[in-house]
Amino acid sequence: MRITRRIATASLLAMALAAPAFAEDKPTILVSVPGLTFPFFVHMMEAFKAEAAKQGFDAIESDGQVSSPKQTADIEAALAKGVKGIVLSPNEVDAMAPALQEAVDAKVPVVTVDRRVPSVTGILGHVGADNVKGGEAQGELVEKLFPNGATIINLQGQSGASPAIDRNKGLHNVLDKAADKYKIVFEQTAGFDRAKGLSITEAALAGMATPPQVIVAANDDMALGALEAVKGRNLKGIVIIGFDALPETLGKIRDGEITATIEQFPGKQSATGVDMVADFLKTGKKPAQQITLLTPQAITKDNLNLAERLNEVK
Repeated sequence: MRITRRIATASLLAMALAAPAFAEDKPTILVSVPGLTFPFFVHMMEAFKAEAAKQGFDAIESDGQVSSPKQTADIEAALAKGVKGIVLSPNEVDAMAPALQEAVDAKVPVVTVDRRVPSVTGILGHVGADNVKGGEAQGELVEKLFPNGATIINLQGQSGASPAIDRNKGLHNVLDKAADKYKIVFEQTAGFDRAKGLSITEAALAGMATPPQVIVAANDDMALGALEAVKGRNLKGIVIIGFDALPETLGKIRDGEITATIEQFPGKQSATGVDMVADFLKTGKKPAQQITLLTPQAITKDNLNLAERLNEVK
């Protein structure tokens, strides 16, 4: 009996040693986005997981649920499980800094995508769009479409999120140079949210004697909400410019309901971020430059073929 028990115990120990939580030939990484209620981040998550599988990694999926405490808890849980790397788009710039610093201090390579957290020292890399240039592209399109000037509603993104800050800065960089011609008659955050984009645009339009000529939104969800508000008041001819090139928006551009959006290539951003972590884990190689920024592209009916997700348009 004792011999049998010893053999059984030894077998269990051997099995435990042979099957660690994360096999060394297939490391596990955490991939995290601010919230999967946003189509943009659903696309980003799919790209994360696809590239992780391509690189031979297991991926733990984290939905931040638009909550920095939730995303922080996901990071801490992943570190406790022994993840080898983290690739994420942070919910907020400042609120996520402590958790990311904890990961860096634990020697876990971290790559941020879409949103930077510059206060954290030691981050392996960042991949994103140059959101200032993206906002400038929106402003330049307004100038092109309305060379004699225009009145504009500006729907800003989530407060504290670096893309919202940078896109707003880029828009103002262009329009403020000719503020006498390009008048922002209403400006407020709608939190990157479609329902808020609808309700805030409705409130703005209700308070105006004359409708604006342009509505600029810092993402497509808000632009789509604004479109509902415009339709609800049966207004015609208002130019709507979004940002993110969601398939639904591309369809609206094709059909003439929305004028333009800004493509920032989120799938390419996400795959590049995973590749940075993979290269470091496999070879110890750091990226040639810590910050990689892709240049956004304005998409109209004339160049829909440049959109990353055109094949998803119904």
